[in-house]
Amino acid sequence: MDSQLGLIEQSFNNRYTLWVHEALDELPDSFTITDPSISGHPIVFASRGFLKMSGFSRAEIIGRNGRMFQGPRTNRRTIMEIREAIREERPIEVNLLNYKKDGTPFWMLFKMSLVFGKEDGRATHFVAVQVPIVSRKHMRNSGMSYSEDGGGSRLREIVFGSCRREVCSDSLLDLDRVLALDSDDTGLEIEDSCEASDLEKRKAATAIDNILSVLTHYSQLTGRLVCGKRCSLPGMGFISSSLYISLGRIKQSFVLIDPHLPDMPMVYASDAFLKLTGYDRNEVVGQNCRFLNGVDTDTTVLYQIKESIQTEQACTEG
Repeated sequence: MDSQLGLIEQSFNNRYTLWVHEALDELPDSFTITDPSISGHPIVFASRGFLKMSGFSRAEIIGRNGRMFQGPRTNRRTIMEIREAIREERPIEVNLLNYKKDGTPFWMLFKMSLVFGKEDGRATHFVAVQVPIVSRKHMRNSGMSYSEDGGGSRLREIVFGSCRREVCSDSLLDLDRVLALDSDDTGLEIEDSCEASDLEKRKAATAIDNILSVLTHYSQLTGRLVCGKRCSLPGMGFISSSLYISLGRIKQSFVLIDPHLPDMPMVYASDAFLKLTGYDRNEVVGQNCRFLNGVDTDTTVLYQIKESIQTEQACTEG
């Protein structure tokens, strides 16, 4: 676990300056950021808004996969749609039922976007914004309406997402609790499906833009620029996010080499290999394996490996 936490720390530090965490924390939105290149596709950042909404602490979330928020009534088809979007490296926006730490189910608008490395076009991170969905009937039952311009004293009615079998409560909730979906009432019944309103969709889109703006700015300071769209076509050594995730499930120490690229560089290094050698992933990928050689490396073994590569034969050496 310690080695994975080290990779998670590198996930941000190798791409952005140290101030990026503070800048992201200043954003009011609920969102998480994941890294597909780390085994298990873990969360590497969770905003304060997400921590407040979910009830988890940051220590409980970092390093975990987003499936930890799913529950018995989470729609499996929707989860498959999200996984397919990850595999195809494309944005997606769906309505999703997730669960808080205390087991309370709630509907949210889940909007996912990608962050790409400008130099190689590789997807470096996935950004997922979560906007709680408030049903029109729920607001009506509570005797509330909400002003988009923030005028709390002069509430006006707006159109919220429509739900079937809406969340119902015996008592009226104040406006802040309705908007935050922070009801602890007993006898709560969760709706079968829920649709986000245009306002909630705009809020999610604005949050994505703000997050990408922060990440782009702090990547410029390190020279390892990122962008919200694939800025360049991936080269021959490109490994997709879905392949990264699949390879991350293999716990052995290994590297992948592309023989079609000049000098046959490594294009992937497993977490176990990084732990064994002590190198960071960015120090390994793009290098030829010879940089691991030293004065005591057996030249006979190196020759046998070279012969195996040239003849495209398997080679096993101790």
